Amino acid sequence: MSIFLGIDGGGTKTACAIGDEKSVLGAGTSGGSNVVRVGESRAKESLDAAVRQACAAANVSPEQIERTCVGIAGGARPEISSVVRRLLSEFVSGDIEVVGDMLIAMEAAFGSGPGVIVIAGTGSIAYGRNSKGKTARAGGWGFAISDEGSGHWIGRAAVAANMRAYDEEGTETAGALLENIMKSWNVTTRDQLVLAANATPHPDFAALLPVVISAADAGDATARAVLTQAGIELATLAGIVVARLFGSAEAVPVGVSGGVFCNSALVRQVFDTSVRNASPQASLVTGVIDPVNGALALARKHATMR
Repeated sequence: MSIFLGIDGGGTKTACAIGDEKSVLGAGTSGGSNVVRVGESRAKESLDAAVRQACAAANVSPEQIERTCVGIAGGARPEISSVVRRLLSEFVSGDIEVVGDMLIAMEAAFGSGPGVIVIAGTGSIAYGRNSKGKTARAGGWGFAISDEGSGHWIGRAAVAANMRAYDEEGTETAGALLENIMKSWNVTTRDQLVLAANATPHPDFAALLPVVISAADAGDATARAVLTQAGIELATLAGIVVARLFGSAEAVPVGVSGGVFCNSALVRQVFDTSVRNASPQASLVTGVIDPVNGALALARKHATMR
């Protein structure tokens, strides 16, 4: 029996799935393992923890793994893939393949078929493939200049919106959203918040996502506006890829993946409505795609192609 490992290495969470040729035998999760965001040391710790948890659940050892496929943002870049491969090789046997996170999400959603996947986790990207095999992407250029609608984007936008409201209204009274943001960052004054927001290294804006979602669910207008705009931004990314690959006539399935879609019904609702309005030929896939299943599928598939 051959043993395969699939890994979805996100900026906030790492997910692993271990399986044989047909079945999933075990799974594991840990903290973020995107080396660009968390650094090599934390990435290694997270990968090791998730793999060992999955191995324990599957009752196998890392030495039994024949092939691993890891999907991670920036995985197509040699400077990223070589680091991830080196880290994993310290505790995983067999061949190790590192690919972009959009490839494992595409595999999980559509296999080898056409479609568009929009990922919104710590970062964001839209990626698609048409029936001729042509591919295109939009977004995903990093938090400083892109990643629209992502957890990082949402957290930063929430802080910025509250500071803009302060500029316009001039009131020192903090609303519930701002109070919870300050509590999350362990600051007590607006000046401390500003210093934290502009610190180097930058704060973990993506960690504010649950705070924003909770405030929106409680009716906070600022939080709802931020999440609504996030849905629009993500739909815009999808629309760019749909237009480049499918035109206006060809039907196209559109799927979503990532923690933003998993946790915010408002973002998903706005996204779905915006995509339907802009691209009537789009067929929205129900539910949220789990990319780790695609990573495991690619590990199996590419093992048979050797």
